[in-house]
Amino acid sequence: MSKFNPKSLLTLSALAAVLSLGALSAQAGGHHDRHGMMGGGPRVERMLELVDASEAQRSEVKQIMRSAAADLKPQHEALRKLRAQGQALLTAPSIDATAVESQRQQAQALHDQISKRMSQALVAAANVLTPEQRGKLAERMAKRQARMAEHCAERTKAGAPKQ
Repeated sequence: MSKFNPKSLLTLSALAAVLSLGALSAQAGGHHDRHGMMGGGPRVERMLELVDASEAQRSEVKQIMRSAAADLKPQHEALRKLRAQGQALLTAPSIDATAVESQRQQAQALHDQISKRMSQALVAAANVLTPEQRGKLAERMAKRQARMAEHCAERTKAGAPKQ
């Protein structure tokens, strides 16, 4: 069974950093709104404040994110159903490997659709901001990634399991 992988968040974060919109990055998997990204949530608002976005820019970026969230609702629901089906397949008295593989392929196709739509939203949001604003966000993301790497290194050094 293919299930939402938290590492996918890092993948889209990297994509967003390339687009100089690291702060707007979000994986639209099963936990797409966990950080208040979709629909222009609190994290988007903080990042727009960081770059002194105008009211027009704020409104446009939030609309882009709301539109993406609305577009992705059917895929999210389909993923939830696939996860339930996968769980049922893997807990059945007899495991059907072909059915499990089919379910995995379906989930992978949905993840690809979600990733594509989010990339489109990130590009659209990046185009709303000026190059200077995107630069500020890229700088902020680089600092955040450095802190995360440092935290990971500390956890590994202390013997804590990786997440």
